[in-house]
Amino acid sequence: MFLELKHISKHFPSRDGTGEVRAVDDVSIEIKRGQFVTLLGPSGCGKTTTLRLIAGFEFPTFGDMLLDGNPINELPPNRRDMAMVFQSYAIFPHLNVFENVAYGLKIKKLSSQEIKRKVAQVLDLTELIGLENRAPNQLSGGQQQRVALARALVMEPKVLLFDEPLSNLDAKLRVQMRGEIRRIQQELGITSVYVTHDQDEAMVLSDLIVIMHKGKIQQAGTAVNIYRRPQNRFVADFIGRANFLPVEVQGRNGDGWSVRFNDAQFIVPAAAAKTFSNNERATLLVRPESMHLSSQPPAGDERALLATAKRTFYLGSFAEHGLI
Repeated sequence: MFLELKHISKHFPSRDGTGEVRAVDDVSIEIKRGQFVTLLGPSGCGKTTTLRLIAGFEFPTFGDMLLDGNPINELPPNRRDMAMVFQSYAIFPHLNVFENVAYGLKIKKLSSQEIKRKVAQVLDLTELIGLENRAPNQLSGGQQQRVALARALVMEPKVLLFDEPLSNLDAKLRVQMRGEIRRIQQELGITSVYVTHDQDEAMVLSDLIVIMHKGKIQQAGTAVNIYRRPQNRFVADFIGRANFLPVEVQGRNGDGWSVRFNDAQFIVPAAAAKTFSNNERATLLVRPESMHLSSQPPAGDERALLATAKRTFYLGSFAEHGLI
């Protein structure tokens, strides 16, 4: 593996001084070279602390971190060969676009000719050609984010880190920029770790999604795997829309299970994650797109539940109904 986190934990003193808070609790992640990995979860789940541990802004209480086989636990940020794109962009207001992007190269004391060559390449990649002399306050939010991305890319890091970089953009621009980030990442083949609480961003961008809650990893996998095979209720509820129905398991039926909800009996075709006993109570996850609404009674052998629509929201490409 290219980047490895092995049983990483980070503890902070509690505010009242009587104990400690486990912000990250026994987290292990294996990241391949060139992979785009997203840490996803609600506020306070430990994803940003995990990113800061990778970057070197925090040091683990327990565990080991390896980059390309070499331990990096004790290395300061400037010796980890990583670059960070921040939520606030963090571009220098007194420098123009070219100077912002070139700043790190000047610190490394590269020649003027080499700096111009590298900056030109990355400005072309991030579609900023022609904006070299503009001040940050003359740029749109999306352009400022591109400058922040260009400044990180120009350093040619082994790992590119993103700390909720699109959260300050409006909805339409977020969609555009996430596509650009993915395009650039795939074009360069750069290993990336991305933090967000936005499930749509995670599903669009990622080769691997790591869902966190209360400092622990709840599930790691592809977008399809996590959406279709959530390992627990938290993951099922956090990813996509979910309806949870309390059911009674009647028994095995072929490759699935026969379950009863109120007075209706259904066959759940997918193999369940565990073995159930007859008459055991369980929770059935039903995604909205798996349901069909009709004002007509079921025909033949069709199974249906009687429900009343309590509210309807029109959302353009679809409508959302609340039922009881």
